[in-house]
Amino acid sequence: MSRAALLVLADGRFPAGGHAHSGGAEEAVGAGRIRDAADLGAFCRGRLHTAGLVAAALAAAAADGTDPLALDEAADARTPSPALRTAARRLGRQLMRAARAAWPDPALDALAAARPRGAHQPVVLGLAARAAGLTPLDAAHAAVYESVSGPATATVRLLSLDPFDATAVLARLAPELDQVAARAAEAARRCATEGPDALPAASAPLLETGAEAHAARPVRLFAS
Repeated sequence: MSRAALLVLADGRFPAGGHAHSGGAEEAVGAGRIRDAADLGAFCRGRLHTAGLVAAALAAAAADGTDPLALDEAADARTPSPALRTAARRLGRQLMRAARAAWPDPALDALAAARPRGAHQPVVLGLAARAAGLTPLDAAHAAVYESVSGPATATVRLLSLDPFDATAVLARLAPELDQVAARAAEAARRCATEGPDALPAASAPLLETGAEAHAARPVRLFAS
């Protein structure tokens, strides 16, 4: 197992398309819900314990060997917003391209063939982690970090927020990232025997409604 592979997978420079997405931060800024670093911290904490937990559990389950097509259906069921489902599949398609180049693996090839328009990004993330020799907990850590680092980076651009303040937000959330990743990995272990219903289905209504409002905007900086 190479822990360095986790750094590659979680690196914001890994060409997985995440730089084009704000994780709901652009709509939250437009609606006045994020105005400063304190607001960003609250937004990221809420996202971590809802969408971040769900994504981390899906990724961990995929890394643990659960059927990725079943997990892709479970991801659909946990994503009420059509705009978010579309974004997740676009990100999954881009991540699939990067993962197959970095860690060629038959499981990635099979999912790419079964979902040519893209599988949900957390499912692809989990398979990529497995192909890279990482553990389900590693996959969960990559997912939870992405769930907050994307909005933090986007907010720096949207508000000209001091990047040191945005980094401080992420640093203060680090213990909670570990806790959520551990919860996700435990859910993935139960998923192996109980099926996808064992995975969390935490809801984030403002993210869902915000995604639909964002998709309807004629001008926007980020794709989601």
